[in-house]
Amino acid sequence: MMRAFLTFAVAALMTSASVVAAGAQTPAEINFGVISTEASMNQKKNWEPFLEAMSKTTGFKVNGFYATDYAGVIEAMRFNKIQVAWYGNKSGMEAVDRAAGEVFARIVGRDGNVGYYSHVIVHKDSPFAKIEDILKCDKSLDFGIGDPNSTSGFLVPTAYIFAARNIDPKTCFKTVRNANHQANAMAVANKQVAAATNNSEDLQRVAASAPDARSQIKIIWTSPLIPLDPLVWRKDLDPAVKTKLYTFLMSYGRIGSDEEIKAAKAILANLVWSPFQPSSDNQLIPIRVLEANKSLMKLQADEKLSQDEKSRDIAAIRAETAKLEEMQTKAESDEFHRRAAAFIEADKAGRQDELKKMIAELASASATTH
Repeated sequence: MMRAFLTFAVAALMTSASVVAAGAQTPAEINFGVISTEASMNQKKNWEPFLEAMSKTTGFKVNGFYATDYAGVIEAMRFNKIQVAWYGNKSGMEAVDRAAGEVFARIVGRDGNVGYYSHVIVHKDSPFAKIEDILKCDKSLDFGIGDPNSTSGFLVPTAYIFAARNIDPKTCFKTVRNANHQANAMAVANKQVAAATNNSEDLQRVAASAPDARSQIKIIWTSPLIPLDPLVWRKDLDPAVKTKLYTFLMSYGRIGSDEEIKAAKAILANLVWSPFQPSSDNQLIPIRVLEANKSLMKLQADEKLSQDEKSRDIAAIRAETAKLEEMQTKAESDEFHRRAAAFIEADKAGRQDELKKMIAELASASATTH
């Protein structure tokens, strides 16, 4: 049933010659990038059933690409070694800015949430109860931080904890180790570091894959809500391919028989997700504001700059922030936002016929956006 719907959506797109890129070729294979939040062996176990379902429905051979760090997935998209990827918001922003990427969907949490939280975690027996307890900066503590391209493991704690207090982690702690979320969780559980960054989604994954380790962890700091992760494809991907991928992703866990929907939702649940929602590059605006504010705080604390230099650079950052805030205001009332909101409403109401029509329209629009 779902494959028949996919065929209809592709046919609808192909009736419009204007959307076919000149010289575009439909690839036989698609490489799908997966950021390294945990060991690749664990990721493959949860991702391969999803990628197999994508292959079966779209007709493409979909290969998982598992790099050892976030930069590997960004660079792979930059050089067209992968065509689609799951990123965090910060790494997604890098892919959009320098790897010809474009946000087209966002993940939704298993519980239906569209946001998550960055955390700082310690061992449950640790004397530390709040973030201030680890910020004495006497270089006595080992600290685990995330990949430099991680939103929740690096950008958010850097901005909200360290930049906000004019603290350099490297001079505050005895050691600062970069690692993925799973490695940082295990390091805390095994008392290899005194504290580390993590996030609410990956602590759910640890609870499922290593419940004994999760029981040894407590949270001492929680960030404001962070938008959940984007899915990104290359802008120059063949429009017909985009349509097939988009239709599959928006239909997965929504469209089909009761058995098909149940099976799809079970596979998504293993990724701690539920069915995807439409998105765009505008999802990244709050992360760009966060980056700008982090730069502003760092600049204000820089004693090496003259007052004139500092004033000039601060004015430039504030102008950039004002422009981003204006973009956010416009995004909240544009046509795409209206259509995405209508899609979410129809999804909540379970109106499958309406959803099928919306998915076809959104897929066509997404495939022709550059």
